[in-house]
Amino acid sequence: MERIGNAMKRVFNASDLTARYEQLRNEVMESPGVQQFITDHSNEIDRTIVNKSLGKLYEYTTASHHCDKCPNIEGCVNVMKGFEPKLVMSQGYIDLDYIKCPNKLVDDERRNISGMIDSMYMPKDVMEARLNNVDLEHDKSRIIVAEAAAQFFSEISEKGKLPERGLYIHGPFGTGKSFILGAIANELANLRIRTVVVYLPEFLREMKQSIQNQTLNEKIDFVKKAEVLMLDDFGAESMSAWARDEVIGTILQYRMAEKLPTFFTSNFNYDELQHHLTYTQRGEQEEVKAARIMERIKTVAKPIQLKGKNRREM
Repeated sequence: MERIGNAMKRVFNASDLTARYEQLRNEVMESPGVQQFITDHSNEIDRTIVNKSLGKLYEYTTASHHCDKCPNIEGCVNVMKGFEPKLVMSQGYIDLDYIKCPNKLVDDERRNISGMIDSMYMPKDVMEARLNNVDLEHDKSRIIVAEAAAQFFSEISEKGKLPERGLYIHGPFGTGKSFILGAIANELANLRIRTVVVYLPEFLREMKQSIQNQTLNEKIDFVKKAEVLMLDDFGAESMSAWARDEVIGTILQYRMAEKLPTFFTSNFNYDELQHHLTYTQRGEQEEVKAARIMERIKTVAKPIQLKGKNRREM
């Protein structure tokens, strides 16, 4: 039987292997990161340790550092996506530790920010809105709304707490009220302020169904206790006395008592909304109950009008 050593010699050319090894070693040793690490640990590292750690050093030099070889987190070329290797000493040898790369840090931050917003039935484009994308050139009322939002944020910075009143943004169809609401929500998320954004007509429809599965109180509690609450398209729903008094009334009463800011969008100004709330689906006229809801809205939000053309038709 042929000896294993002789068999290996037949398969591999020893001189070629030596040449490849030396070439690999030279490439590794030319890495600025490797050179700096050896310099920093010169009292711990000798040629023997370098040779025995060559595999780790090679992995380090071929990896992407500071995302220089990766377009984004999905396109990461490293062994562990989103992590870059860092040289460390371990038990007398050179080893690798993995730390989050810049793309991973940005991606985590984006996910953390998104996690600060709970959206219920809101369109995706609205929830991706940003204040710097709000068009301020074609209508002065948009500037006024933006300034009101900026004032809300400045109060947070100055006082270190949330203002007691949000904004009641009202105006015609398609002027961008919901988009601005989403932009404000994202700005609050950047400040680590949790916000619940609700498309009110759909929410009220679900509340009716929640009576049967006994989740009504749980859902109302979740909405009313939000750090910041945003109710989109207030007044678009066909209002029942139950929805007005037991759902909306309960939510607003809690927020008024706890001094929690609430934002609204509506096609109605205050007078028009009060008229809408006065008449129920059954045609009942309940002015006192409508006035009570309006009092709560005025306590938790400041009215501001958004004018302009219908942007959905542009």
